[in-house]
Amino acid sequence: MIGAALILAAFLGAWELYADFGGVDAFVLPAPHAVASSLWNDWSVLWPDLRVTAGEVLLGVLVAVALGLALAVAIHFWRPLRRSVYPLLVGSQAIPVVIVAPLLVAWLGFGLAPKLAIIALVCFFPVCVTTLDGLARVDPELPKLMRTLGASRWQSFRRVEAPAAVPGLLSGARIAVAVAVIGAVFAEQSGSSSGLGHLITLSIPLLETARAYAAVVLLALLAVVLFGLLAGVERVLVPWAHEGGDRA
Repeated sequence: MIGAALILAAFLGAWELYADFGGVDAFVLPAPHAVASSLWNDWSVLWPDLRVTAGEVLLGVLVAVALGLALAVAIHFWRPLRRSVYPLLVGSQAIPVVIVAPLLVAWLGFGLAPKLAIIALVCFFPVCVTTLDGLARVDPELPKLMRTLGASRWQSFRRVEAPAAVPGLLSGARIAVAVAVIGAVFAEQSGSSSGLGHLITLSIPLLETARAYAAVVLLALLAVVLFGLLAGVERVLVPWAHEGGDRA
């Protein structure tokens, strides 16, 4: 944490010096103190949009986790599904979200649905893949032992394979919350009347660049907070994933 704080302080110091003495206009690159001032003075404007974006991100990640988990379990149970669906899953990540977002907004309207669809599209892949990796890492001798003890396929999955997949699922969710913010911004800029992405789109033409940068700071903080919360949940639910290799 100390190292990160020092790097951040050095970055902000260099930014402040360049903005003040680099000859760049303030409406192009505001100094950090101007961004901090906007965070304070424009909080009444930023806060409602922050709540909107945070709600979209949380719901979108939940949708992505539910869909990613369901597909990962289906692929795990039915091997032929991997050969047919997995290449499509990988190929979906080559779709430019910046192009798809306006199309989804035009199709689904300007409500919550296109935002959730875009965020889920961005977050779905890491959740599904990391969960599949967790299921694949189960010691093959353990399911055999469960069958020897008379356990059904579902009992073996519930008691052996599912707990092993939880760390992968949570790791995918942590990756998802980091990229979900990007998806939310794309969705809001494609068509929305609220949210930090919408606020950024409005602020720049009005030369309120400091406010736009303040919105970006809040987006970064939102991603960091959600990432940290999921890391804490992971430590509580699967503490063995953070222990030494021998004990694991």
